[in-house]
Amino acid sequence: MEGKINVKKNNLSNSNASYEAKKLFEYICGIYGNNILSGQQESDWKAPANDELDYIREKTGKLPAIRGLDYINEDYEGVNKRSIEWWEKGGIVSICWHWGSPPNGIGYESSKGTINLEEALTEGTDLYNGMIAKMDDVAKQLKKLQDARVPILWRPFHEFDGAWFWWGKGGSEQFIKLWRLMYDRYTKYHGLNHLIWVLGYSGKIKNGWYPGNDYVDIAGADTYNSVPQTELYQKVIDIVGKKMPVAFHECGPIPNPDEMIENGAKWVWFLTWHTIHIKEQNTPSYLKDIYNHEYVITLDKVPNMKLR
Repeated sequence: MEGKINVKKNNLSNSNASYEAKKLFEYICGIYGNNILSGQQESDWKAPANDELDYIREKTGKLPAIRGLDYINEDYEGVNKRSIEWWEKGGIVSICWHWGSPPNGIGYESSKGTINLEEALTEGTDLYNGMIAKMDDVAKQLKKLQDARVPILWRPFHEFDGAWFWWGKGGSEQFIKLWRLMYDRYTKYHGLNHLIWVLGYSGKIKNGWYPGNDYVDIAGADTYNSVPQTELYQKVIDIVGKKMPVAFHECGPIPNPDEMIENGAKWVWFLTWHTIHIKEQNTPSYLKDIYNHEYVITLDKVPNMKLR
């Protein structure tokens, strides 16, 4: 494997980024190419919130560096509570949002719906107003995490180029407008400076969907197929270059560190999906090997990034 990758240091897209967001991003840039952060998505709507984490600790003696959460069913209080607890425990927080179809949709099935994105992006329409109202509701929840000084790997509109969620069904041009709308509203209007913006491609990696360097901090892709997915990694690099770290933001089978090193798949983190994906697509013995590999950063190895 090649040596350290040169990426931007402490140069988030938001010039007003918080101390903690800058420290976290600097840390991620610093390990990129030399280590991989372990991550696990929770499934509090299907099982107890700590089910996957307890399972990993039982099988490996370790906990992941990154805890993945989701505003999917508007359990804002619960998600925020667990986010703060994880940060205080020394971990890194990632939040995605299976946003139900605007204006009032909630949950996974609704997120796969269809809306008129051109209308939704036209100021003054009822659909625009409804979409902005929901966006603002979530901004208020994120503000609580900012007040608690918790930096967030914020991964909205994931798998956009797969076009199975409403935010990707209007095509690339409408998606870019939507991404930039949220970015500007959250950073400039709401002053959310604790967010590190993670652009999560699907396994398709289509060209023409990139919102631009001024709106993205980390890019990534996902697949639930075999790993280490060197080709998938390279496809993201072909779009964003070496401007930023590249993450395996969702996976089933966890990539083998030795194969990643050998094949040059330099993912900066993996985030295993919940329930069957962690428990059935990875054997207990394999999990133990992964979580105790010197290349893999677990919770106990994450440095303190809090403002002293």
